[in-house]
Amino acid sequence: MKKSILLIAVLSAFIFTSCKENAADKVNEENVAAAADRDAKSQDFPVMTFEESEFDFGTIDQGTNVEHVFKFTNTGNAPLVIVDAKSSCGCTVPQFTKDPVAPGDSGEMLVKFNGSGKNQVSKTVTITANTENGKESIKIKAFVNAPETVTPAGSNVIQTNTK
Repeated sequence: MKKSILLIAVLSAFIFTSCKENAADKVNEENVAAAADRDAKSQDFPVMTFEESEFDFGTIDQGTNVEHVFKFTNTGNAPLVIVDAKSSCGCTVPQFTKDPVAPGDSGEMLVKFNGSGKNQVSKTVTITANTENGKESIKIKAFVNAPETVTPAGSNVIQTNTK
């Protein structure tokens, strides 16, 4: 019992003496200012603003290679870094600048389409960048004319009528 009382007394003395210092006195004002500045800058993001976010190639023949340059401007407050750009399929290939785009500067993204598919075709290019959303997208579309199929002369075409 005496040991328990002694242990409680020692712990109480330790607790009361260790809390004497005021934690606010230990804060360095320079560190506070640097942290506030850092936190304010963490709210600055680049903004990728495209002149056009969708382009229509119109009517093209199947297998025709076409391309379009999408122009954009960094309207944000931090350098824009494009990490990756991928298409919704392998028939569309985006090419982009690898260098950071400073606030107020412009850049370009070349999108090549090989004319695959038929009828109305729409493809999306997803851009991974250091914007607030992290992903931006642009679209291309075209009406692809499939080549006409010609029946060889002399071939018999059998048509059945089912009722």
